[in-house]
Amino acid sequence: MRDKKAAGRKWLRCSHPFRKQLPGAEKWAYPIFLICLIWFTPGFTEAQILKQPIPDKTVVLTFDDAPASHYSHVAPLLKEKGFGATFFVCEFPPNHADSSKYMNWRQMQALDRMGFEVANHTHTHAGVGKLPKEEIRQQIEYIEEKMDSLDMVQPISFAYPGYSMSETVLTVLREKNYQIARAGGSRVYDPLADHPYLLPSWATDDTNEATIFDALKKAKDGKVVILTIHGVPDLEHPWVNTSPERFARYLDFLSKEGYQVLSLKDLGAYIDFEVAFRLLEADLHKPLRN
Repeated sequence: MRDKKAAGRKWLRCSHPFRKQLPGAEKWAYPIFLICLIWFTPGFTEAQILKQPIPDKTVVLTFDDAPASHYSHVAPLLKEKGFGATFFVCEFPPNHADSSKYMNWRQMQALDRMGFEVANHTHTHAGVGKLPKEEIRQQIEYIEEKMDSLDMVQPISFAYPGYSMSETVLTVLREKNYQIARAGGSRVYDPLADHPYLLPSWATDDTNEATIFDALKKAKDGKVVILTIHGVPDLEHPWVNTSPERFARYLDFLSKEGYQVLSLKDLGAYIDFEVAFRLLEADLHKPLRN
């Protein structure tokens, strides 16, 4: 029996005609087989990336820049509706210390204690896509250190200030073990096509309510709609303002129509971001700005 098995292994190693032409083929056979399996087996990638099917009407709400209204107005409404959300915080210059315009760190800590995801938007809302690697790290680590000093949950999600990004930023995020990074692009998030560091979103303002309602209806067939929302209201940056009345209409619609409203971190119940990172290309040429 042992001789027969040995003979069989010898046949596998030596009998294929390609062996004579490609002496190193045996070394590459298994990796090539895996690549072919991934690309040509229907549903293989989906089965790897998705832990379970994503329900229709799944929406993620994200809030940028830490304006005061996120604590005073937005968070209570979200809690009332039972909605999740991600708050991307920074110290927006030059007036971040003005409590009438921006949250202080105790208020950001309170959001964390309320169960919301508090995530990284850099120290000074920096255009990280134009910065050298060490400065990118400093911008990101400042937020991490502040959150650690307040015993807050360490961030695993990042949002690009001004949608400024680069290959270097992606490298730093990977080195620091971030799972998710949100961009723009005004399109639906497809977990089987969009890299975890390039999640697209729509941004709300006071001019595009019809567009946002239309976007929300695209949350189906395994796709997720992510919204980027700034101040409600935004006193310092009126061009990204979402009025409290308009915001209330969005929440009422989501509640009435039975949407599942999550944070980015909550998507981890459905998506294996580590597998998605390995299988999907980080294509910076896709639409990624709002």
